Amino acid sequence: MVNAVPFAGKKKGADSGIDGLIYFKPEGKSTEKAIVSVKGGENVNVSMVRDLAHVVDREKAKIGVFIALADSTGPMRTEAVKAGFYETLYGKYPKIQILTIRELFEGKQPNIPLIDSSAFKKAPKEATGSQDTLQF
Repeated sequence: MVNAVPFAGKKKGADSGIDGLIYFKPEGKSTEKAIVSVKGGENVNVSMVRDLAHVVDREKAKIGVFIALADSTGPMRTEAVKAGFYETLYGKYPKIQILTIRELFEGKQPNIPLIDSSAFKKAPKEATGSQDTLQF
């Protein structure tokens, strides 16, 4: 839904704070990255947004996307705004963005410039045998 690739092929990113990466080319030249952090529980809090901001800085990413099952709180939104903006020649983008699963299903997307679809590898075609005959 957000065009992210899993981080380092792992299913869970609890140890690094990174669940996925979104690659983008803000000015059509060099590829940059946005870090995706997903929280599935009902208890989300401001420290989770703060942690994402630290991971974005540590990894030298331009944007962090926090995706949660639960709605964000006022302090979480304030913390996201405090992180500032990523600026390009074509506009300003919130450095930390918070989205809920509900918003994603409603079609909302992270505000990221020119997503680099070449970063996605196509899955190899799976060889299938004949399924016309059943053998017992």
